[in-house]
Amino acid sequence: MPFANVRGAHINYKVLGGDGPWIALSPGGRRDMSAIEPLAKNVAGFGFRVLILDRRNCGASDVAIAGEDSEYEIWADDYYELLSQLGALPAFVGGSSSGCRTSLLFALRHPEAVRGLLLWRVTGGRFACERLAQEYYGQYISAAKERGMAAVCEMEHWKERIEARPENRDRLMNMEPSQFISVMAHWREYFVRGADLPVIGASEAELKSLEAPALVIPGNDNTHSRKTGERLARILPNAEIRVLFPKHYDMDLSPREEWDEKAPEMARLFAEFMTSSKQATS
Repeated sequence: MPFANVRGAHINYKVLGGDGPWIALSPGGRRDMSAIEPLAKNVAGFGFRVLILDRRNCGASDVAIAGEDSEYEIWADDYYELLSQLGALPAFVGGSSSGCRTSLLFALRHPEAVRGLLLWRVTGGRFACERLAQEYYGQYISAAKERGMAAVCEMEHWKERIEARPENRDRLMNMEPSQFISVMAHWREYFVRGADLPVIGASEAELKSLEAPALVIPGNDNTHSRKTGERLARILPNAEIRVLFPKHYDMDLSPREEWDEKAPEMARLFAEFMTSSKQATS
C-alpha cells in the first residue's frame, strides 16, 4: 500500500475501484483502514473509486501529537489534502462514529469540496462525550502524568502503532510528557465542549449551513443513539435518513458484527443515494 506525505505526516492509504466518482470513507474510533475496507470494497463494486486511509495516530501512519485544531479537524484537513493530491475533488465523504465527525468537519471546513455526505453511527450527547473523552485522551494523560512516555508506549493503542510503524516509538519517546499532556488535554476539551451540541464537534447553526446532500444511518447504542442520528437528519437542510437497526442496545456499543453484516446493504443504499445526488447536480 502506498504512503503519501500529507501535511508533514506519512499517511498509509489505499484506493479501491478503478474509475467512477470519488468517495472517502473513514472508520470509527481510532481503528485502522481494515475496519472500513469490506464496506469500501462493496461500494467500489457499484462503480466508484473509494479512498481509505490510516489517519495520523492510527494504523500504520505516523504518530503526530501536535496541532492547534482538534484532532478531528486535523484529520479532516488531511483527507482534503490527500484527495487534492489524487485529483479527486470534489468527492463524497463519509464515515462511522469518529469518521462521521471527521466527515462533518470536512464539509464545514471545505464545503466546495463535498458532493455529498454518508453519515452513520452518529455520536452526540453527554454520555458519549464523557466516555470518548476519557477513552481517546484522558487515560493517556493519566499515564503520561504518572509514569512518563515509556508508559504511554506500553498502552495498547500506542503499542500497536509502534508495531505497525517502528519509527513511532522514537516520535513518542522524544516528546516531553508535558508537551504530550498539553496536546491531549487540548483535544480532550474538544469533546467536553461538545456535550450539549446536536453532534460532537458541530453546532446546530453550523450543521444548518451545510448544503450538500446527506444520507444518515443512525446508530443503536448509548454512544450512537438513534435519537442523535434522527436529530442530525432533521437539522441538515438536505438529508435523507435510513434506519437499519430499530433495536436499541442499552450498552456502550452495539455488536460490531451486526454492522459488518450490513455492509452489502449499506453499500447499495450509498450507491443509490450517490447516483441520485450526482444526477441531481449534473
